[in-house]
Amino acid sequence: MIEAYKRLWPDRQGVQRLTTQDELENSIRVELNDELTHPRVRRPVEEKLELAIGRIGESALTDEEKTQLIQLYKKLAAH
Repeated sequence: MIEAYKRLWPDRQGVQRLTTQDELENSIRVELNDELTHPRVRRPVEEKLELAIGRIGESALTDEEKTQLIQLYKKLAAH
C-alpha cells in the first residue's frame, strides 16, 4: 500500500519518505483530519474521505490497489 500511496500523491511533501505501515496510516489520518489546514477552514472527515476516494478512483492504480487503499481510508476515517 505504501507504494500505491506514493504513486497517488507523488508531489505531496513527505510522502516519498514513508517506509512503514504506521507512517502510512498516520499520513492518511493527517489528511482525513485536514490537520495541515487552518482550523477555521478545515473540512469534515466525511468530505475529505469522499475527495480521497474520488482521487483514488480516477488514479492509474490497479483495481486491487484502489480497493485496498479505499478500504484503508474508510477504516481510518471510522476511528
